[in-house]
Amino acid sequence: MGDRIFSIEAPLSGTFYRRPSPEEDDYVELGDEVKKGDVVCIVETMKIFNEIRVERDGIIREILVEDEDPVMIHQAMFKVEAI
Repeated sequence: MGDRIFSIEAPLSGTFYRRPSPEEDDYVELGDEVKKGDVVCIVETMKIFNEIRVERDGIIREILVEDEDPVMIHQAMFKVEAI
């Protein structure tokens, strides 16, 4: 199962957001199935909100960062099981 699990990493340093705005639902929850290209979170850097997309189909198995936490470049934010 090890090679079936991959990480979604922060492409840049900034602030991690699980939802598009405070009034909206999180992009993904544990156990959600995601398709290549789906937005899973936002990383804000210098007032620019960067949508982070999954690179292949999978199931969200771990969410490694809390909403509004800082993330560093290449930091794992999600663990996903490939399907």
